[in-house]
Amino acid sequence: MDAAEASELQARLAAAVHALNDGAHPAARLAANQWLLALQRSPQAWAVATSVLAAPDPPPPADLLFFAAQMLRRKIQSPAADGAALPSGAGQLLDALLHAARRFCGGSAPRQLLTQICLALSALALRAEGGVDGLFARMPHLPSPAVLELLTVLPEEAAQDHGGDTGVDAAVRCRYTRELLAHAPAVLEFLHAQSEKADGDQDGVPLQERRRRILRCLLSWVRVGCFSEMPAAVLVVHPLLTFTFNSLQVSFLFDVAVEVMTELVSQHEELPQAFLSKMPYIREVLLLPALANRSEKIIAGLACLMCEVGQAIDTEEHDTAGLSSIPDGLVQFRMNLEELLVDICLLLGAPAYVNKLFSGGWGLSSQSVPWKEVEVRMYALSMVADTILQDESPFDFSVIMHFVNILSSRTPVELNGSLFLVYKSFGDVIGSYSKWLSSSQSNIKPLLMFCASGISKSVSSNACSLALRKLCEDASSFIHEPQNLEILFWISEGMDKGNLRLEDEEEIISAITHALSSIRDRELRKSSLTRLLCSSYAAVEMIIDIDRDQSLRQNSGSYTQTLDLAVRGLHRMSALFGHLATSISSGLVDDDVISVLLGIFWPLLEKLFQSSHMENVSLSAAVCRSLSSAVHSCGYHFHVLLPKVLECLSTNFLLFQRHDCFIRTAANVIEELGHKEEYGALCVRTFETLSSASSISALASSYTCDQEPDLVEAYTYFTSMFIRCCPKEAIIASGPLLELSFQKAAICSTAMHRGAALAAMSYMSCFLEVSISAVLESPDCIIEGSPAVVLIQILSRCGESILSNVIYALLGVSAMSRVKSLPSDYLKPGEADMIVPLWLKVLEDAGSDYLHSRTGDNVTSHQGYMQGKGGRILKRIVRDFVESHRNVPTPCPS
Repeated sequence: MDAAEASELQARLAAAVHALNDGAHPAARLAANQWLLALQRSPQAWAVATSVLAAPDPPPPADLLFFAAQMLRRKIQSPAADGAALPSGAGQLLDALLHAARRFCGGSAPRQLLTQICLALSALALRAEGGVDGLFARMPHLPSPAVLELLTVLPEEAAQDHGGDTGVDAAVRCRYTRELLAHAPAVLEFLHAQSEKADGDQDGVPLQERRRRILRCLLSWVRVGCFSEMPAAVLVVHPLLTFTFNSLQVSFLFDVAVEVMTELVSQHEELPQAFLSKMPYIREVLLLPALANRSEKIIAGLACLMCEVGQAIDTEEHDTAGLSSIPDGLVQFRMNLEELLVDICLLLGAPAYVNKLFSGGWGLSSQSVPWKEVEVRMYALSMVADTILQDESPFDFSVIMHFVNILSSRTPVELNGSLFLVYKSFGDVIGSYSKWLSSSQSNIKPLLMFCASGISKSVSSNACSLALRKLCEDASSFIHEPQNLEILFWISEGMDKGNLRLEDEEEIISAITHALSSIRDRELRKSSLTRLLCSSYAAVEMIIDIDRDQSLRQNSGSYTQTLDLAVRGLHRMSALFGHLATSISSGLVDDDVISVLLGIFWPLLEKLFQSSHMENVSLSAAVCRSLSSAVHSCGYHFHVLLPKVLECLSTNFLLFQRHDCFIRTAANVIEELGHKEEYGALCVRTFETLSSASSISALASSYTCDQEPDLVEAYTYFTSMFIRCCPKEAIIASGPLLELSFQKAAICSTAMHRGAALAAMSYMSCFLEVSISAVLESPDCIIEGSPAVVLIQILSRCGESILSNVIYALLGVSAMSRVKSLPSDYLKPGEADMIVPLWLKVLEDAGSDYLHSRTGDNVTSHQGYMQGKGGRILKRIVRDFVESHRNVPTPCPS
């Protein structure tokens, strides 16, 4: 390519980039995008991109420079995909990129440009022979900001599945990592020197911004293992660790410093113990002020760091004080044994297998039990439970009950870490064989006591929670004894300590609710369920008391604990109502019980909805979850409460518009109760209120939808429930709202976020289905103002926008080149004249097929959509069109 051709191609590149970023005409932008993609795949891309970066002063526009650097990086990362290899003069390319890095590392050049150049350099170093050493040899000639940026991105190439990266196998990456780590001492020395510069701005970079870049660079090198060869004694006192720790106290640096400290603690077992000495300082200087100021960023960061330290210190207890959790190696080993144990059981037969496990002359004295051996045998018994249960040959459980009695009588002081592994295995056995174990009334109390003890520790809590549920289900004839009920209440009240996982608490509440719901005595059943709900009620009432007395909120530690207990209490209420659904449908729980429970539950929730605490995401989500469970379970009992419920949800959403749980819960309420005609106007008002929120109004572009995917999913879920469940009068009255929501769904369908796009398409599909159903209900007497007419009018007004956005969603056109309608030059020559009549004919045939399948006797015999010939052809031509236009070939520039 001669100088004239190069100059012409560079000019075309500049024009295309300008059209793509600043052009107002959609067709021009789309054409520019296609031309640039073709250029990137061509061999000329190397030269033209390099020439742009080397253009004399004044430099080209920043967007053109950025595009050139980005194109070089992509060419380097995937040369084979573009039909070209790395250029033979890799050294010249390296020098050109280094010259660009030196030129654009300061002044008015945007930092993103330097980052893109450094990414290209690191990609080249990974692939070129001797690339790492060559790069480090040239690095002293770069200014400090360029060196810092380059050192930050270099270790990122060592990670597998690097974004956009192809053609590099694991061996090459390992070699690259080794070559990088050979330079780690020099890099750490450079970072230390940079961190020691305490004066103000340097090279146009403010002091705190420079320190942040140092931390970012250090994080990259820590992740690649820069301290792996350093002796523990040296690492603990390394000046960069001091620099990182001190950076925790600077708000602007805090998040990066926490990432560095967390990564170091997870990699180096010497650091957690040394770090413990700094915990009092962190608590007083960082944590307590953050709690007082409600700084979620600092609280979350410190919690993450403390968890990592704590997890590493559990490891140490395992080494010195026995097992407190199951080591990963043991877990993997036992998983590999499972299939083998089942094969042995099948070969020996269930009775012989059990006899082998229970033989061996175990010492049955409670003072000399070989607990490790007992635990292994219980594990071996639980792994073959399905096989033994299928054999239907019950065995003598007296040995198991002997050990259960010993364990259930242990005091908390006697329980150590290693013994809870025994509890876990026994919990698995009890859960697996509960039907046989609970067949004897004398076994129930010790089994419940055992579960109560095992639940209290994290290692065994899940196994014992599941065992408790199985016992409550299988021992229904004995579980209602007064002493057994008291044990169940003792277990539920013990959860107020807040040391269990939420899923275990929910399992326990579900188990106890099942047991209480089946009590035969009506008054005892009602009082027992009320007592179970009130134990959670007390935890929630505590947070409401804080609104009455604001002085209680001054103690941040106490407030956080109270908030956590309230969230847990609400989750337990949700589990209770969720499990009641089955009992209500089967007639075990009557209206009187439900009225009493709701008389306790709703006033409490109403106070919470009116409190200032609803700004807390966890609390509001827990409130909404418990309300949804109650509505789904208790159904028509909420009719009289419906106006107040929807008002609370709407008001709180307007106050806290990032809390999508309020919209989702409103959708759940309408799904359950919205079909009543007397509540049509109420549902419409709720729709109007939610739609008027600024966050919903802002969903007017695919970019906004990508930023708020949870809100998109919640809003489209609400609109789907509204159009499916509300009375006809509500649909008619909501015409403008429905049209607006349908337009938003069409826009959201083009979002890059898969969940948001699918939720929007689901609503559009629901809208179309309801529209067709409304037409089919009375096709011969459709009158003005009917739901069918309202919906069809909306579809007719939005039709062009719908089709355009759905096609763009299917084609996967980039967000930069989306437009309101498909440009004619996107189609192949003459294609428009061909496909318009074809598509119209196929759409007509598919519509006829669908209407035929939904009329008369065909409704029961044609359950699938678009199963006729017209429907099949429509799906085929849409699929073929999308595949043939996903990447339209563009002539390669000469």
